Amino acid sequence: MIWLTWRQFRGPALMMAGVLTVFGAALALTGPGLADDYAKGISGCAGHADGCARFLDRFLDSHQSAFLGVSGLLLLLPALIGLFWGAPLVARELETGTFRMAWTQSVRRTRWLAAKVALVGLAAMAAAGIGTLAVTWWASPLDKSAVDSYPRLEAIVFATRGIVPVGYAAFAFALGVTVGMLVRRALPAMALTLAVFALVQIAMPTFVRPQLAEPVTTTSAFSTRNIDGVGEGGLLHTQARVADPGAWILSSRTVDKDGRTVPLIDLPDADMARCDRAPSPGEAMQCVTDTANRLGYRQEATYHPASRYWPFQWAETGIYAALALGLTGFCFWWTKRRL
Repeated sequence: MIWLTWRQFRGPALMMAGVLTVFGAALALTGPGLADDYAKGISGCAGHADGCARFLDRFLDSHQSAFLGVSGLLLLLPALIGLFWGAPLVARELETGTFRMAWTQSVRRTRWLAAKVALVGLAAMAAAGIGTLAVTWWASPLDKSAVDSYPRLEAIVFATRGIVPVGYAAFAFALGVTVGMLVRRALPAMALTLAVFALVQIAMPTFVRPQLAEPVTTTSAFSTRNIDGVGEGGLLHTQARVADPGAWILSSRTVDKDGRTVPLIDLPDADMARCDRAPSPGEAMQCVTDTANRLGYRQEATYHPASRYWPFQWAETGIYAALALGLTGFCFWWTKRRL
């Protein structure tokens, strides 16, 4: 059965190997130059008054398209595995009736399924593992420069680094096999697998990942770092900032001295006139923040610290691995009892 499974699977496997080879070669050619530019920029900006903030902004802006493109390609990999490897694996045999040939050659149903799931499933996880290793290495300088714009715990960065892509691939493959076994037709199974996997990938960071640990809530005074700007009439626009670089901010609000949420801070006209007379823009902004603090306004933020990156990686990978094992067990039960 292993030889037969390989014969059936070798086309998609060789295609995936070719894609990963081209992808890896592109990263290997551009990665050293990217790391060298980052190292030179950091060493050159160390003595500046604003630190390296300007360099990091320029560095990210100049490579942002590549950053998002490479991450997006890896984000698609588990979905493609479930779509083209998992869904047709059993559905195509059930649709064409070729499974009967194996079952009539003294091959037990569970052995027939085990050979397929083990060989292709391990290949799926290996492909995702190779992809995430390559992207994590290549994007390391960009991840350091994008720590505020793209925190490691949220969105595209978390889903394409570390070990979670392996869990995604295992789940997507098991989901495809399960849907294909139930639907028994390859094309509808592929469409349904893609839809369900996309829903799970949206639900995980929206509802599950924020609950993997108790969020931290802090209240801080205003400074020039957490003020977006001052509008006409002394309306103060604020934005949450926390002392932990790379923290995943779940929510933020501005509260007054009584603890009530206020969408905007309306500073008194007399205070705004006094701040407008400041000799420089920096001193004017400092005057505004001092006024907001004197009036009792504070910034409240709820967030996950950046130090929870690896605990969240292991926890989310475990969730997907448990789902994959559960679906695989269901497939064996369905094959033995119902198929």
